[in-house]
Amino acid sequence: MADGKPQYKTYNHPAGGWGAAAATAKVLMEQSVITKGSRALLAMNQPGGFKCPSCAFPDADCKKTLEFCENGAKALAHEATKFRVTREFFQKYTVTELMAQSDYWLEMQGRLTEPMRYDAASDRYVPCSWDEAFAMIGRHLRALSSPHEAEFYTSGRTPNEAAFLYSIFVRAFGTNNFPDCSNMCHEPTSRGLPPAIGVGKGTVVLEDFEHAEAIFVIGQNTGTNSPRMMTNLVEARKRGAPIVAVNPMPERALIRFTEPQDVVQMATFGSTPIASEFVHIRIGGDLSFIKGMMKVMFEREAAGERVLDADFIAEHTVGIEAIRADALAQDWAEIVRVSGLDEAQIRRCAEIYIRSRATIICYGMGLTQHQQGSRLLQQVSNLLLLRGNYGKPGAGIAPIRGHSNVQGDRTVGIDEKPSQDYLDRVRDVFGFEPPRGHGHHTVESVEAMENGTAKVFIGMGGNFVRAIPDTDRSYAAMRKLALTVGIATKLNRGHLVHGRDALILPVVARSEWIRTAAGEQFVTIEDAMANVTASRGVLTPASPHVLPEVEIVCRMAMATLPDSKVPWASYIDNYDLIRGKIAEVYPEIYAGFSERIKNPKGFHLDIPPRRLVWPTENGKANFLLLPGLEVNDVVDDPAMLRLATVRSHDQFNTTIYSNNDRYRGVYNDRMVLFMNAEDLAERGLASGARIALETISTDGMARRVDGLTALDYPMPRGAVAGYYPELNPLLPLDYYDRISGTPAAKSIPVRVVAG
Repeated sequence: MADGKPQYKTYNHPAGGWGAAAATAKVLMEQSVITKGSRALLAMNQPGGFKCPSCAFPDADCKKTLEFCENGAKALAHEATKFRVTREFFQKYTVTELMAQSDYWLEMQGRLTEPMRYDAASDRYVPCSWDEAFAMIGRHLRALSSPHEAEFYTSGRTPNEAAFLYSIFVRAFGTNNFPDCSNMCHEPTSRGLPPAIGVGKGTVVLEDFEHAEAIFVIGQNTGTNSPRMMTNLVEARKRGAPIVAVNPMPERALIRFTEPQDVVQMATFGSTPIASEFVHIRIGGDLSFIKGMMKVMFEREAAGERVLDADFIAEHTVGIEAIRADALAQDWAEIVRVSGLDEAQIRRCAEIYIRSRATIICYGMGLTQHQQGSRLLQQVSNLLLLRGNYGKPGAGIAPIRGHSNVQGDRTVGIDEKPSQDYLDRVRDVFGFEPPRGHGHHTVESVEAMENGTAKVFIGMGGNFVRAIPDTDRSYAAMRKLALTVGIATKLNRGHLVHGRDALILPVVARSEWIRTAAGEQFVTIEDAMANVTASRGVLTPASPHVLPEVEIVCRMAMATLPDSKVPWASYIDNYDLIRGKIAEVYPEIYAGFSERIKNPKGFHLDIPPRRLVWPTENGKANFLLLPGLEVNDVVDDPAMLRLATVRSHDQFNTTIYSNNDRYRGVYNDRMVLFMNAEDLAERGLASGARIALETISTDGMARRVDGLTALDYPMPRGAVAGYYPELNPLLPLDYYDRISGTPAAKSIPVRVVAG
């Protein structure tokens, strides 16, 4: 689609296959790294190599020579790119001129090469030394009237060693203000699951997929967001396990998939059908669907069938009676209305679940990003508890997390609500008294910027300002800060929406080696199934002037806390010392860290529910009640549509690899709105019409996005979808799950207006 004109056409091929192979070759050519990128791909996700900088899905047993997917190849190619952002680039463009460029254009400029400081007089970034940069950070932080006036953001690409030191530095400074990328995606997992099962993580390991007799994939677009998982789904379908896909959008990979590494399928243009049951649910209808399944189970149990695992429930759980009463009280007409599903289909799905002796339920942000996202996940756990689907092979709950170490960062201390036991261990290991009060999550940090109580923002990776809700409001809040610091590999919008002072600090990428005075170092990553593995880069760093994240954290600490007793300088050279301290702070799960990580396959962190141990307050797994059928506020407006913001296939988080979305048939355009044909007709619109969207909100603020093209797409009635981050301006800052702080980006009430 080289002419750049928007085109829209149906994609009828299987996902994966030759399309994925061609896309991988294309991105290596675009970034001019065919030889270098191909060599690095052979080391990605392999023992002795580096971990994919993209999604958090676990590595297989490495029997395959190529253990990567199309989107992992894109992430690597963009990281290993030959293109560079130099001081000459910043001399050429003012920040105002760069703000006018698209996110895709910014991404395509290449790797950052040296530290840069914002110069207000010229409206440009200008070179500065690392010493000058750290001195500026230390000066600003020490000048604050309270440590709580600073916000310390962490991206999921930060490895364990850097994240751990970052958490120690910030707590030694005196605050728990840790807005984190998890706040915007899987925080309901971290906050919602502990009251139910005692841990804020999944209970499944990769081998469980081999034993599952049924797999439910709810609110998760596997083929785009975690393509390596497709291999497990393909293998499950080949051995006859039913797969139930629950999603408002029929995603191509969950319909048919061709494994690019399956020589026979590729040679014969074959494919595997994936979903045995596609549940075309309305946005926000998941609670109704789950309660419908539970209603079926309780009704059949009452009729004399042995449907529930009575022994498991009696021995390991409390609270079932309230769940039973609530499910049986639901009216089928209301279940059907709220879910948008036929009663017969809900009963079929319940039958699949009942017949299975071992079931995995996977989920993504289609469940977490609702106003009751945390409590919705508790209902998923309720469903699993009814059949005893914990603590046995092939069963459990599986949050399919996004960024590659987002779970690890939380494990090693990136948490705005730390436990008192953890803070006691930090005190005992490092010899300072950490702050005890809760800090800010993402939404609270923006509110603090807005009201002037936050003055410094340091971003350890990521593109904070582009990811957060209420874009215009958030931009204005960020611009009120005294200092913003962006620690990154690539230029992004977060470096252009900045404080009065601003720094861009370039880092060594995941695929690049780290060499210190003590020799070559490696970092560690925790995947979405609690496996910890080593990551050793194989490529030469993009510039002699980029630094590893560990060194950046240590030197920020040294510049800010000159009297600190923590031996920051020693950690710069020897990462084993950091792992030793992690083991001291977390002896239950990280004891012997330095020795255990020598295993090429790494090691698995203990997840007690896998052993039928429940670290809850009462020592049991808890059935937890969420009354009713709605997970979002009911809006009394007949014109309302529920908007879900989604990623394109050529996108990872806020990183835009191209303006195409192959599986949905969109080319050279990101300003689109996927709509049901009847919803279009009801508004007198045809597919291709130009429209605008407005948020239906009660705070008196007008939120509108113009210039959208409405596309006829198989969405349920009342549901629409469009791309993130372009539609973030429609998401109010205050529209979030109160338990987790996660914005409800999958259920924004909007209306279509003339464009």
